[in-house]
Amino acid sequence: MESPLISLVICTRNRCEQLRACLEYIDRIETSCAWELIVVDNGSTDDTGAMLAAYAAKAPTPTTILYEETPGKGRGLNRALPVARGELIAFSDDDCYLAPDFIDRIQPAFDDPRIGFVGCRIELFDPADYPTMIYTSRDPFVLEARSFVQPGRFPGAGMTFRRCVLDEIGGFDPDWGPGARFWAGEDPEIQARASFAGWWGAYVPEAVIAHHHRRKAKDVPPLRRNYSMGTGAYMAKFVLTRETRPIYLRNWYWTFRRTLAGGYAYRDLFWEIEGALRYVAYRLGKRIRSA
Repeated sequence: MESPLISLVICTRNRCEQLRACLEYIDRIETSCAWELIVVDNGSTDDTGAMLAAYAAKAPTPTTILYEETPGKGRGLNRALPVARGELIAFSDDDCYLAPDFIDRIQPAFDDPRIGFVGCRIELFDPADYPTMIYTSRDPFVLEARSFVQPGRFPGAGMTFRRCVLDEIGGFDPDWGPGARFWAGEDPEIQARASFAGWWGAYVPEAVIAHHHRRKAKDVPPLRRNYSMGTGAYMAKFVLTRETRPIYLRNWYWTFRRTLAGGYAYRDLFWEIEGALRYVAYRLGKRIRSA
């Protein structure tokens, strides 16, 4: 069997119908690259398991179904890494629809040997959904190594890494992601570790994913709180890390300045502080237990 250039990984939990639609779009991918699909069932109790078994039996591309019982997106994605055979590993979500040319748009960015991870454009699929959890800039950019990673600039619903980068930095932190201790922040967290390991990032707006998150305005406040708390925990982690402390303190300082100038919502900042304090308490608790 030909070794795939790209492994596409999706982690899912109890969202059978959303995943079914996601897979319909994955079946439409057109590329000359060899690739494989890996779906991790992160402890679903609905019909996800049966649906995935039926899908894998007739999938047009090599497909592997894995099961990770312990909740947590970071843990679920890590379950796929030892199994993935691609030189590049792309990640998406179970409520996202990849454009047919997604792989062909992403792959050329890695011709630059400095690039360790790549992000893509995330558009809103349903105009009736609230415009959140998207990133629609059409301006490409690169992020130099050892730079601050702004949450949301490389959305996890469409990020791709070199396999060697994930091996080098140890994959995802299992404390981050939906179902884990810190509900959000797993994307910038792993990107920051890759950046400070010496790798550059690139944003490729020509690669497009449509996000069908189905959330309306009334659903946004708790979501916004979770994301802000995840951002706070993420910032605290890298403030507490000696190598990254100066740049993360500087960026947090400017966040406070923007808040005082009216350019940032106070409640978001309060939630970030709450997330940071929770992370500090967690780190202290781990240190006490290991003493």
